[in-house]
Amino acid sequence: MELLVLFIPLVLLLLMGVPVAVSLGTASLAYILVVGMPEVVVVHTMINGIDSFPLLAIPFFILAGHLMNTGGITTKIFNFARALVGWLPGGLGHVNVGASVIFAGMSGAAVADAGGLGNVEIKAMKDAGYDTDFSVGVTAASSTIGPIIPPSLPLVIYGVMASVSVGELFAAGLVPGVMMAISLMVMVAWISKKRGYPRDTKLDYCNVWTSFKAAALPLLTPCIIIGGISTGAFTPTEAAVAAVFYALALGLFVYRSLNWKHLVRVCVDTVETTASILMIVAAAAIFAWILSANQAATILGDTLLSISDNKTVVLLLIMLMVLLIGLFMETIAAITILVPVLLPVAETVGIDPVHLGIIIILNLMIGLLTPPVGMVLFVLSDVAKVRFEDCVRATMPFLVPLVIVLMLVALVPSVAMWLPQALYR
Repeated sequence: MELLVLFIPLVLLLLMGVPVAVSLGTASLAYILVVGMPEVVVVHTMINGIDSFPLLAIPFFILAGHLMNTGGITTKIFNFARALVGWLPGGLGHVNVGASVIFAGMSGAAVADAGGLGNVEIKAMKDAGYDTDFSVGVTAASSTIGPIIPPSLPLVIYGVMASVSVGELFAAGLVPGVMMAISLMVMVAWISKKRGYPRDTKLDYCNVWTSFKAAALPLLTPCIIIGGISTGAFTPTEAAVAAVFYALALGLFVYRSLNWKHLVRVCVDTVETTASILMIVAAAAIFAWILSANQAATILGDTLLSISDNKTVVLLLIMLMVLLIGLFMETIAAITILVPVLLPVAETVGIDPVHLGIIIILNLMIGLLTPPVGMVLFVLSDVAKVRFEDCVRATMPFLVPLVIVLMLVALVPSVAMWLPQALYR
């Protein structure tokens, strides 16, 4: 019954539109006061929740993504993707997906992809005569590839919460990320054929080579990050720092597209984004601590195992739970609350923590595309100047390939696990 003191205020505050961090913190404080625990517990637990070296990767990956956006590098990536796959039927739809795959290796965040590349992609597709719903739908769906293909901010946070190697998580996300891209391109091809969308350009190897040379240096960013981590040259946190220095070098000295005014704005944006993320992590830490103190994981585990002790059934139940939570809660908050509760249950039935991490992030990425808290949809609603409801309808067809990939990754663990096992085990 005591947990009702925790959950009732949380639900009410979220329904009132109070920010997630404030809702979590307020609900946790209410519980602490009701049960008579000292208030200082809140402060200590929140500080301990963000006192982690791997979390330092978050501001640096965010900064690297902002530098790439501000420095005009996203345009070079888009042009390269256009030359590479624009000749396919529905060319700019495929370009949209391809550019997101490339940019995923730089930003690690779906909202950054939607806000950065989305502006370029939607404008280009509208100018070429593509329907607005198709432009918004494919842009929204392709942006979810960012947190799966390394580097990934959600995977960094999951790694910290689950005490799992971030390097293994990055490796495990690579194949599912590519599968997401391929499945979305199949959907794009089907819709394009149905609606009669044209090819954007002819396949011109000279154009491919020219655009590749223009984008070659930015394309090295994921190679530096992934190569450095997999060879042990640096940790994921150090890789994030390396990405920032590389982005700075490109913007300041190679392309000369950055100046001090740009840097100030980029730093301010990075501080704001990082602060909002870490506030959620800190507030969710005290919330998760209260759940652990009340043995919520044990209760949930006993409940799920009373339904079935079959590994596949338990996994499907976990996925359903994460999917429902993802409809109503922001990704970072959902990870920090769910992981301490679900991880012990998953380990009881033999689910690998790395595999569980990929499944949870994939589930939550689908949550970013669904109301009422679809952050990507809110961003694209602003970018495309269309109603939120229209964004929801436009995205629905593209949820089908994402759900198929999710089920495949969940039911065939080797899809995600063969690469980390080959590299790290």
